[in-house]
Amino acid sequence: MLNTWLRTLLTVLLVLSGHLAPAADRPNLIWIMADDLGYGDLGCYGQKVITTPHLDRMAKEGLRFTQFYAGATVCAPSRSVLMTGKHHGHTRVRGNAGPMNPIAQALRPDDITVAKALQQAGYHTALIGKWGLGDSGAAESGLPRKHGFDQFFGYLNQRHAHNHFPDFLWRNEDRVTLPNVVTPVGGDGAGYATKAVQFADDLFADEAVKFVAENQSRPFFLYWSMVIPHANNERTRELKNGAHVPDFGPYADKDWPDPDKGQAAMISRLDGYAGRMLAALRQQGLAENTLVIFTSDNGPHNESNHNLARFNPSGPLSGIKRSLTDGGIRVPMIAWWPGKVPAGIETDHVAYFGDWMATAAELAKTKTPDGCDSISFVPTLLGKPDSQPKHEFLYWEFHEGGFKQAALYQGRWKGIRSGGPDAPVALYDQQADIAEKANVAAQHPDIAAKLDKYLRQARSDSPDWEPHWSAAKKSK
Repeated sequence: MLNTWLRTLLTVLLVLSGHLAPAADRPNLIWIMADDLGYGDLGCYGQKVITTPHLDRMAKEGLRFTQFYAGATVCAPSRSVLMTGKHHGHTRVRGNAGPMNPIAQALRPDDITVAKALQQAGYHTALIGKWGLGDSGAAESGLPRKHGFDQFFGYLNQRHAHNHFPDFLWRNEDRVTLPNVVTPVGGDGAGYATKAVQFADDLFADEAVKFVAENQSRPFFLYWSMVIPHANNERTRELKNGAHVPDFGPYADKDWPDPDKGQAAMISRLDGYAGRMLAALRQQGLAENTLVIFTSDNGPHNESNHNLARFNPSGPLSGIKRSLTDGGIRVPMIAWWPGKVPAGIETDHVAYFGDWMATAAELAKTKTPDGCDSISFVPTLLGKPDSQPKHEFLYWEFHEGGFKQAALYQGRWKGIRSGGPDAPVALYDQQADIAEKANVAAQHPDIAAKLDKYLRQARSDSPDWEPHWSAAKKSK
């Protein structure tokens, strides 16, 4: 309580002294993120089976990005890129470490997050939902309130977050008991509910709307990190259906297997949550001073035992979660800010999670921390594409099933290397081949060589996430 009071006093003094812009000059910021939602899972991105009327309306009233990328192809490193503004080869957390190495999946005290930058600029900050970058015990250095969040409600551990009906959640550093009865599978709170009473994402939606209502008088940053439509992997293994939802909604009468009904119901349910938030902002008179971003942390999963072919969740792209083709990393992204963001427009500006740092800093009228791989996309948001700086390269890597790397060059050329530092780079021309089916390295050796050079230099060493061939790389 005292720390909050002192920070408020400091903010007032900085505004009065001219060192900090008043709240009226800086928008509220809401980042809404689904978990494992594919590029083609929304109607406004081509989905034909699942209904998403609220997000489709959001796209009509806002700006739809067609070439926006997650930080990684799996959860933890994607969130690390989002929080730190550093690409996958520079950010702290570079893979899903699992229970055997929790430190490798935790931020450290010297990591500066976008939440910390905004908190220091006078924003009130909250994380609601899934964190995945620090836990109780050995990984406490990564707890949300040590990284710029004034308040937190949700899951710390990713495996715990598999269960949509958990028997506890965290509020700040305290465990909150829920009435669900859970059969545990392994550690970290993972398992599945045998008595399902409270659905976590329903609680998160209530908390998110409540947070906005309680913070109308000061600028705020809300990171609303949903869990749906992620599968409960443990439930899939035990009960053959990882899409555990309170009800099947509009799909209850479909002649589909239950996992398909559950998968569709989760996506329509998150659509309803987003619509509820936009309605609340309108009702409270906050819409014109609030930027809302909706996106997903990586590509779609196939872990609920549902039928991918029914929904075509990657749309025109190839691959899903854990792929470095665009189906694993290109995600839906809708920006909504009535009166500021042009309505009903789409942009092919190439941006990624790491750009949120510079974007949020510019809108908050504060400085982007040093060492970021971040370019503000504010000009694109405000309808000024001619003044929008661009990335030359973007970078990703993946650590399961053999280390792989990918780079995107000038928004057109995609290079993927698999199998070690001396493996050739497969090259794809995304303008001519959005599905990345044809390797054109032989036709464009100069571009392939440029990407090869970048892939060799793009990543920094990490004691926690050295690839298995790093020693060979260093000997070259």
